[in-house]
Amino acid sequence: MAVGERPFRIAHLSDLHCGGPYFEAALLERAISEVNELRPDIVICSGDLTTFGFKHEYQLARQYLDQIDCDSFVVVPGNHDARNVGYVHFEDLFGSRSSVLRKDGVTVVAVDSTEPDLDHGQIGRGRYAWIEEQFSAEPAKLKIFVLHHHLLPVPGTGRERNVVYDAGDAIECLLRAGVHLVLSGHKHVPYAWRLEHLFVVTTGTVSSLRLRGNTRPCYNVVEVHGNHVSISRRHPFHGEERIIQFSTETFEYEKYTGRIEREVTTRG
Repeated sequence: MAVGERPFRIAHLSDLHCGGPYFEAALLERAISEVNELRPDIVICSGDLTTFGFKHEYQLARQYLDQIDCDSFVVVPGNHDARNVGYVHFEDLFGSRSSVLRKDGVTVVAVDSTEPDLDHGQIGRGRYAWIEEQFSAEPAKLKIFVLHHHLLPVPGTGRERNVVYDAGDAIECLLRAGVHLVLSGHKHVPYAWRLEHLFVVTTGTVSSLRLRGNTRPCYNVVEVHGNHVSISRRHPFHGEERIIQFSTETFEYEKYTGRIEREVTTRG
């Protein structure tokens, strides 16, 4: 990539929770405005669009997401969306609960990790071959896997109950497929890890006040310059800070999660 050339940008939003008592429309409206200013190449929404999976909540989420000016949109349901048979409304308004997007050398495979009316998630062994096939179908400089639930425990989020049930097998599947980056939400806390040659990054809630510790609503922005990937969290109205940067060639990385850790832990 030439000096000064615009990076490939991905906006990653999650956990909108439209319709709930802690939903803040102003936060989502501001985030949408900021995302549109970024002119992202891809927008990813990793679930919990709603609070109870009701039709009117889905319709509200659709109205908001329609305001994002991007033709390449990836969305999966979250555990809240799977409540009250809400996945029926998801399919009516957003289409398939799992999808594949390929754009400019980036492949995104997104999978529904929810179970009806349950908070936990799983990928399911019946999907592993399909996932690997999608990533191997065409060469890609960046391979991204999207789900709602987290594959690794998130610091500062209490007793661990909702890591994907088949996380071990799912991670092995993603490593075999040569995936570079996993994006998810669910716990409302942004964080980043490197696991072998796989980078796993969560984002917080973009528009809910169901917050842990001193965290604030946020969304993530992924910027790709050739082999270099940089991921930042952005707070609607309040600026941004980098979470992690890494190379898809050498897998060298630096992460900047100390501030997040201070927001969700105590001393003593």
